[in-house]
Amino acid sequence: MGAGLALMGIGIIGIFAVILMVKNLLYVCQPNEVLVFSGRRRSHGALVTHYRIVKGGRALRRPFIETVDKVDLTNMIIEVTVKNAYSKGGIPLNVQGVANIKVPGEMPLIHNALERFLGRSREDIMRVARETLEGNLRGVLALLTPEEVNRDKEAFGARLTEEAGHDLERIGLVLDTLNIQNVSDDVGYLDSIGRMRSAAVRRDAQIAEARAQADAAQVKWRNYQTGELAKLRAAIEVARRQNDRRIADARTKREAMIAEQRADVQAQLAQAQAEIAMQAARVEQVRLQLQADVVRPAEAQRDQAIALAKANASKIVEQGKATAQVLKDLSTAYRGQGAAGRDVLLMQKLVPVLQQVASTIGELHVDRLTVIGHGGHNGGSGDLAAKLVATNEQIKAATGVDVAQAMRAKLGAGT
Repeated sequence: MGAGLALMGIGIIGIFAVILMVKNLLYVCQPNEVLVFSGRRRSHGALVTHYRIVKGGRALRRPFIETVDKVDLTNMIIEVTVKNAYSKGGIPLNVQGVANIKVPGEMPLIHNALERFLGRSREDIMRVARETLEGNLRGVLALLTPEEVNRDKEAFGARLTEEAGHDLERIGLVLDTLNIQNVSDDVGYLDSIGRMRSAAVRRDAQIAEARAQADAAQVKWRNYQTGELAKLRAAIEVARRQNDRRIADARTKREAMIAEQRADVQAQLAQAQAEIAMQAARVEQVRLQLQADVVRPAEAQRDQAIALAKANASKIVEQGKATAQVLKDLSTAYRGQGAAGRDVLLMQKLVPVLQQVASTIGELHVDRLTVIGHGGHNGGSGDLAAKLVATNEQIKAATGVDVAQAMRAKLGAGT
């Protein structure tokens, strides 16, 4: 009985000992913290550390091997104040702002935080972050003019967040927000800018008022112009209507005048047509009278002349036929007689011609008559004399010069 109680007591003590040991070795990680178990080699990919990180949940610490540290992940509010920080242009400025930073709980940024801030208090972490932010704030101010800083604080804060966030990440901190609360200076530069802006605002207000007045005046005169234009359009329309009425009246009068003139023309045309018909009847009368008085007798005379001409023609034709037959017989007889017959024929023809010539010249005294005949069939002096006479006649006919007479005159002057 006593041994059982002893064993039970030992068991209870063992259980309490186990519970105490587990309580001392079991660590529960809150959502806003990170547990760091140091003492064993760990490999995180290419990164090799001698600690392991537990974020959320629980883990057991190996006794005598590992130690446990807690890292708070809650935000740290830091007031950032910079005085006499020279901006672009050499104007010193005073800037006040508020930043929210925290220790990152994600890999691999938390390794930078553990290496730099593990075991250090939150005050030390906030001091380092404040000094880093002030340095970045001075650097950003050196790149901006006071007007730019004062005009757009949000853009200034965004630029400062970009610059400072990079530096804070390198030391293992995360900048959540950064707000610029106040920007001032000790030389009154921003006040002068404010006065300038106030003056600009007043100027803009005056300009806006002047523009409003100008717009009102413009609207007024535009309405006046619209009214005047409407009056002018109405007057133009009235004048156009009157002009249309005048044109209509003129067209009506013109139609009346045209109708009157057309009637006159029609009357004259009818009169002319009547006169034409009368003249045509008169022409027909004259034509018939001429037909009876002139044409018919002329046609009778023409028929009589044609009949007489046909009778005379028949007579002439018969005479011509008889003459032709006689000439044919004479030609036959002359050809039968040879050269003597030709001479006889020539003399018969020359006798009437000579008689006719003699009757034109009256009495002719012939001193000497020379008859040139053929000297025979061999072509003697008779042919030469005939040629000379023919040549003399041809020259006289062509030039008007009588060669024989000229020679006789020349020979007579020499004797």
